[in-house]
Amino acid sequence: MSADELSIRKMIIEIRGVRVILDRDIAKLYGVTTGNLNKAVKRNMDRFPERYMFQLSHDEFLLFQNGISSWGGTRTLPYAFTEQGVAMLSSGLHSPTAIQVSISIIDAFVALRAFVADNQLLRNEVKNIELQLKLLQSEQNQNLEAINDLSEDVRKEIADIYQAIAELSIKLNENKSTPRPKIGFKINDEPDSRSSRE
Repeated sequence: MSADELSIRKMIIEIRGVRVILDRDIAKLYGVTTGNLNKAVKRNMDRFPERYMFQLSHDEFLLFQNGISSWGGTRTLPYAFTEQGVAMLSSGLHSPTAIQVSISIIDAFVALRAFVADNQLLRNEVKNIELQLKLLQSEQNQNLEAINDLSEDVRKEIADIYQAIAELSIKLNENKSTPRPKIGFKINDEPDSRSSRE
């Protein structure tokens, strides 16, 4: 992209949802005064329907005047030319410079449109990635909930096992404290504990 095309692209602004270039910027590129450019346009007004060219409202003018410090004094509200308006303007001008400038302006509009289309593709790709990330996060949340549910079940089972062990431990201690009769054969040398108690 040439420096001229880049500087022209900077002049293209969006007003009323349409990309336009203002009369003073076109005049500067053509090397004529804004007044002379507008006189040439007014002589051929039937070539410029509102979809090709429109005059800024007072509020729009103030908005863009604040955004551009080098605007300078003006007595009339500026005109905004769409890409088709620039093409129509170039058809009425026959100098080689005017034709070349018009081609550069239209090329800048086309390049800007391609840039916006590329950005739209990138935005769509980013939206797709964001959607995939949301789906992955949703699946991850579902998996975590399932793990939490499983963990809750496992914790309950472990608690039940500890409870059973504790109950068994208590029974075991109770059984140890009560004496048990000896099991097995008696030898005559051993006194019978039952008879000695009697």
